[in-house]
Amino acid sequence: METIRFEGVSFTYPLSQRPALQDVSLTIHPGEFVVICGKSGCGKSTFLRQIKKELTPYGRTEGRVLYGNVPIAQLPPRKSAAAFGFVMQNPDSQLVTDKVWHELAFGLENLGLPRAAIKRRVAEMASYFGILDIRREVCELSGGQKQLLNLASVMAMQPEVLLLDEPTSQLDPIAASDFLQTVYRINRELGTTVILSEHRLEEAFPLADRVLVLDGGRLTAWGTPREVACILQSWPGGPHPMYRGMPAVMRIFENAPPPPLTLREGRLRLETMLAGGELPPAPTLSEISAACQAVAAMELRDVWFRYQRGSEPVLRGLSMQVRWGEWLAVLGGNGVGKSTALKAVCGEIRPQRGKVLVDGMDVAHATDRHLFSGRLALVPQDPLALFTEITVEEELCEGISHLPLSEEEKLRRVSEMLETMEIPHLRSQNPYDLSGGEQQRLAIGKVLLTGPSILLLDEPTKGLAPFFKRTLGLILKRLQRDGLTICMVSHDIDFCAEHADRCALFFDGEVVSEGAPHAFFAGNRFYTTTANQLTRPWRQDIITVEEAKQWLQDLV
Repeated sequence: METIRFEGVSFTYPLSQRPALQDVSLTIHPGEFVVICGKSGCGKSTFLRQIKKELTPYGRTEGRVLYGNVPIAQLPPRKSAAAFGFVMQNPDSQLVTDKVWHELAFGLENLGLPRAAIKRRVAEMASYFGILDIRREVCELSGGQKQLLNLASVMAMQPEVLLLDEPTSQLDPIAASDFLQTVYRINRELGTTVILSEHRLEEAFPLADRVLVLDGGRLTAWGTPREVACILQSWPGGPHPMYRGMPAVMRIFENAPPPPLTLREGRLRLETMLAGGELPPAPTLSEISAACQAVAAMELRDVWFRYQRGSEPVLRGLSMQVRWGEWLAVLGGNGVGKSTALKAVCGEIRPQRGKVLVDGMDVAHATDRHLFSGRLALVPQDPLALFTEITVEEELCEGISHLPLSEEEKLRRVSEMLETMEIPHLRSQNPYDLSGGEQQRLAIGKVLLTGPSILLLDEPTKGLAPFFKRTLGLILKRLQRDGLTICMVSHDIDFCAEHADRCALFFDGEVVSEGAPHAFFAGNRFYTTTANQLTRPWRQDIITVEEAKQWLQDLV
């Protein structure tokens, strides 16, 4: 195993106005666990792909990346393929075969290993990762299972360095935690060097030996997790925007250094601070007001749906409604039917039983589908499904091409949306060349330009940097005050707790619990926020970082 060195590395994509990486120099030692974080488009994926020469993007490179004393670009193809394992953001993007055991064997077959060696490694990896049914169809796996299979397939080739590009962005919180713990186990037990790009830092940050923060392609901070947190907090002019992405427990104790890294450390700190002290009584949890219009904006009544005859139902008697002007957040594990429910509301699928109503009209039996166009809009989980044009500006223009507006008005609205989504500098870029977070912002902007009265969002914060999540929340709250109704499927518990009016938990194709955020999260043990887990022994009603910080401030 060798050291990885970046020596003055800069990289610029073709036709780009600025470098994606700017003069990056650092050393990653064998066996380290490194976490890379930063805003969307800051260069995280570009950084990772400089290490895997087969995935290095086309463009102008300055400086060099060394593995040991050999430039990455000069490594023999077999050495590069075997030494560096890469796990992508979207689980489906990396799967190439039909069955689990075929997937585990695919990389080994391409390396030309003997059949006996392949069978041995497949058996070993399946046992190590707890993959029991290797003859199962890949298409039957959940998102978390697919990503675990991708990881196992990569590890079967016994790489010396494991590169992961936001691997948990499409996983529910429990699956994401399990996945990251597996990666940590690989690092500690096998000694594999791990370089992980991630936005969701609650679990990943405490696992790291060192953390790398990129901003505009530049190396902003590089050190241990606590060192990086202190650098970002003491940034000139106030905390660096990426400080909002630090784990919640660190931000809660930002005025009581040194910050705890884990929930356990935070609990112990609180117990010490509160020992023998009298706590003021906690306020009573209250449900949201029922002052809503009588007619629901959208409603599902006893909806049943299966994708294939003879398969298990995905929706099992699902009943739920979203009132006019409300923001409903739907949470739950991968594969429980959340996205399928949104497809039913849009009329993309037709339930075998039950009714789907939008403003009192039955979606399945509507004679004029245009009744819903312009009133109801969906931002799908994969933003690429919305893209049809060559540039970002043309993409936004296409979204409102059907509206009876002058060309000047359309261009004005497009320019405003570019500013709102904070992507004016990407106006002339191809949508497929953007980072995952930038693509997500473009997709949301394109849909918002149509001015819907009911907005369906499927994982809207996927790939978004923490600082822009706050911006998105403010944008949607402002539109909600103007009358927008929102139904959002999300794994982002903190975002739901901070912005939604009501939350619902999906399990096995139906809603099993729902309520206002404070009551909802106080009743959950795992599907709750870090702030709630930290303060629960003393205050069950606290669910956001700001509430926890204020409570802590009042105590001291």
